[in-house]
Amino acid sequence: MTQELVSLTIIMAVAAVSPIVAQLIPGKFIPQTVLLLAAGAALGPYGLGIIEVNDAVKLLNELGMAFLFLLAGYEIDPKRLAGHQGKVGLLTWGITLGLAWLVVTFLPFFTKQGINGVATVIALTTTALGTLMPILKERNLEGTPIGDAIISYGTWGELGPILAMAILLSTRTGWQTMLVLGAFLAICLLCAMLPTKALKTGHRLYRFLTENANTSSQTLMRLTTFLLIFLVTISALFELDAVLGAFAAGFILRYIIPDGSKSLEMKLEGVGYGFLIPVFFVVSGAAINVRAVASRPALLVAFIVMLMLIRAVPVYVALSLDKRKNPLSSHHRVTVALYCTTALPIIVAVTSLAVKVGTMQSDTASTLVAAGAITVFLMPLLGSITYQVADVHPVTAVREIAHTPSDWQTIVREHAQVRALLHHQDRLKRMAETLESLEKQEGLNGLDSRRAELVERARLEIDRQLKELGLDPQLTTQLPHNYRYPKN
Repeated sequence: MTQELVSLTIIMAVAAVSPIVAQLIPGKFIPQTVLLLAAGAALGPYGLGIIEVNDAVKLLNELGMAFLFLLAGYEIDPKRLAGHQGKVGLLTWGITLGLAWLVVTFLPFFTKQGINGVATVIALTTTALGTLMPILKERNLEGTPIGDAIISYGTWGELGPILAMAILLSTRTGWQTMLVLGAFLAICLLCAMLPTKALKTGHRLYRFLTENANTSSQTLMRLTTFLLIFLVTISALFELDAVLGAFAAGFILRYIIPDGSKSLEMKLEGVGYGFLIPVFFVVSGAAINVRAVASRPALLVAFIVMLMLIRAVPVYVALSLDKRKNPLSSHHRVTVALYCTTALPIIVAVTSLAVKVGTMQSDTASTLVAAGAITVFLMPLLGSITYQVADVHPVTAVREIAHTPSDWQTIVREHAQVRALLHHQDRLKRMAETLESLEKQEGLNGLDSRRAELVERARLEIDRQLKELGLDPQLTTQLPHNYRYPKN
């Protein structure tokens, strides 16, 4: 027990220090997840050997992965899946799966590396939505057109591989697999229907649970944790991957509470991101054999490149063909595609399963997991760069400078002002929407009044900047994202 506690203490020390280090890094361009993975690799069995991945740590690791996918499933709005962008996201993921199969099957490189199996195909189609959500929140992308597009395409990049794992990596025959999945689906439907029916009928038990949700009983939190553990256990009994049960639990929770619950979300995020999920990322890093990865740099680079070609390119093409419904600029389409190429948790799950059944070597799995870890750092970084560049309209700026080189400083400053103004407007819009919803629910209290004052100040500031740009605030209530200065 002493060694288990020592390992857990070190893991939690890493978890506590990581956000501080991430904050101190200029530009904050390294997500905390990357630091957790790097620390795990350095301190794990293949590094300094300080962290021992024993049975107790493995259990917490499994629970961390379960909470990560629970929160990922909870972020999915069923209406989004049935909507236009959700359907396009499904079609795009299907094309991605087909491309991955063609590349892995017929490209000689993958055959020589001995990874031309189904596990590699699935790993090339994934989007780490659960990992992306905190990054999107940190960068104020949640609720924006770009954030909505990332979630729509990323949903199928997470859900599709989970279903593919259950169907394609099963050791059963086809009809047995479908029978087991059907039984699992029936259990999930039962778990979703019972509380929904109780909610509609106003059952006394439901009233008791909601009334005691924030007391020492923590009824809703306990039931949510029970639902998660129950479905993960059912997955294990049915010999399905735990990821499927955890994701289903989050999806069911969103179905039961379609409008969400801030109180419950805060508690789930507290337990998840405060304790269990950091354990999962540190232990995932500890599973990376750094020496094995260093001995196969070609596979590491090739896998990342293939992820970009197979996952990012179809997403960009889909957004370009769907411009009427989703009018994003080319830079913003690149941003969405890059974020959707972030991949790690599914890669960890699928490679672990492949190693367990003997279809993939552990050294190869380490390299693929390391590639997934790199995407968690690289893709949001590149996406952040393209997002910041997009609103500056660099192509237009270059054309204007070529037309009048002597005014290059003024042109650069004006384009930077447009970018700042657009970001001000995005924040203002979100604040206004929040205030409107609060007014409908409870009316404004003292704190909300101060927020309303801030919104009004922001409006005045935007009006002032519009006047400086020679625009009439009465006629130009919103500067469009495709705004271009007239040529000088």
